[in-house]
Amino acid sequence: MPRYAVIDVGTNSVKFNISERREDGTWQTVVDRAEITRLGEGLEKTGELSGDAMERTVSAIAGMAAEAQKNGAIAIAAVGTMGMRVARNSQQFIDAVAQRCGVHIEVIRGEEEGRLAYLAVKSGLGLAEGSLAIFDTGGGSTQFTFGRGSTVAEQFSLNVGAVRFTEHYGLSGAVSPEQLRTALDAISAEFARIDNRPLPDALVGMGGAITNLTAVKHKLAKYDPNIVQGSVIERTEVERQIELYRCSSLEQRRTIVGLQPKRADVILAGACIVRTVMDKLHKDSLSVSDRGLRHGLLIDRFAS
Repeated sequence: MPRYAVIDVGTNSVKFNISERREDGTWQTVVDRAEITRLGEGLEKTGELSGDAMERTVSAIAGMAAEAQKNGAIAIAAVGTMGMRVARNSQQFIDAVAQRCGVHIEVIRGEEEGRLAYLAVKSGLGLAEGSLAIFDTGGGSTQFTFGRGSTVAEQFSLNVGAVRFTEHYGLSGAVSPEQLRTALDAISAEFARIDNRPLPDALVGMGGAITNLTAVKHKLAKYDPNIVQGSVIERTEVERQIELYRCSSLEQRRTIVGLQPKRADVILAGACIVRTVMDKLHKDSLSVSDRGLRHGLLIDRFAS
């Protein structure tokens, strides 16, 4: 059975998947992991990818390409998202990756991110037919996709991400209630596009922030995608975790069971983004998808 690899180069992390396509058209996961490289570190201030961030990320991608080859993948698809869309020197990074390991990264639009996320959710969660809102929040942006059943009605991307807001509002450690309110107000203002929308029948969240919130809820000392996939997160749980992170230093956050230590500095911003989306779409709970852009990319590029 043929094996394929996909790489999703995000602002905060690089996500990697190798899957095997069965004869019945379903997919069997061989490898599925993420590596936090902070490609977008400092991007908010400089408008460029730093040399150190590029080197970390190039090395991670080269390792993934070697792993794909070792596992017999016959093709690799790689895409870049928000950080690479806005950085002035993205081509330099693309060239460095191609030179190091032969992987070509395609920088995709926010709307394409949303379409691929919708594909992943519809294939991975047994949701009833009805109106569906999906948001995928990352380090540099949040993608929204609205649809009904298998039909996508609207897709767009907003420049609201956990890395950007952490850096801009100093959310990497304990903050005062006033600091938190300032950040929440700013997030709310940038999410004005989702104000006054019809209430969706279902809301699905995906991305590192929401999967980490879920892992903390379940106290997962070791991340288990089978537990995270399809979990339900209530607004009260998101609020509980926001207060936990608001009152915790970076070192204290790193000891919280279920929270990836490398994501400890950006988790408060991520949780604030999740809460704001729930508020604006008037949902007291959401379903969690562990399947993300990389899974949609796999289906889109290699299913036929």
